[in-house]
Amino acid sequence: MNTKGFNRRIYTSPKEMIDAVTDILRHAPDLKAASRSGEIDKAFSEKIMLAVTQVNGCRYCDYGHTRAALKVGVTEDEIVSIARGELGDFPEDEAVALIYAQHFAESAGNPDPEATQRFVDYYGEEKARYIMAYIRMIMWGNLMGNTFDAVLSRFKGNPCKDSTLCSELGVLGLTIIGFIPLSIAFALKMMRG
Repeated sequence: MNTKGFNRRIYTSPKEMIDAVTDILRHAPDLKAASRSGEIDKAFSEKIMLAVTQVNGCRYCDYGHTRAALKVGVTEDEIVSIARGELGDFPEDEAVALIYAQHFAESAGNPDPEATQRFVDYYGEEKARYIMAYIRMIMWGNLMGNTFDAVLSRFKGNPCKDSTLCSELGVLGLTIIGFIPLSIAFALKMMRG
């Protein structure tokens, strides 16, 4: 990340964003299974998404998932703790996932293999896949929101030094042309079962 200019993680090329969406689609059955299984309730999924968002700093995801978390019973104190990265007071069965979610985001989706193995060992293969489905989805959302903000920041004279306007607009253009309709179709399919 940059120390001058826009300094949140973004998609710096359309290929990077396409790779992320491809990964999400490859694991789409896990997201569907996670929402149906009851293994991960709505409050826990919102905490996971807030933990990732806390690292990536997407203001849109922070706003939306904070509201969603409050609606499903996550307390204001829990939200503040996640925003501060203070996860020690959460029950162990949540804290392990929240800490791993932060690590995943901090490592830009390249977590330490030993940390990943501990995460999988703790939850088991199936539940770990379910948690990862939420992590992948929110990572994409965070970086898309941040990429949009990078364009706005660039027009205000504060560009992201690791990117170009062409790359940023390419990412946003691909999203509008291709991935938004695909996402809507996917969401409708999940709703129908």
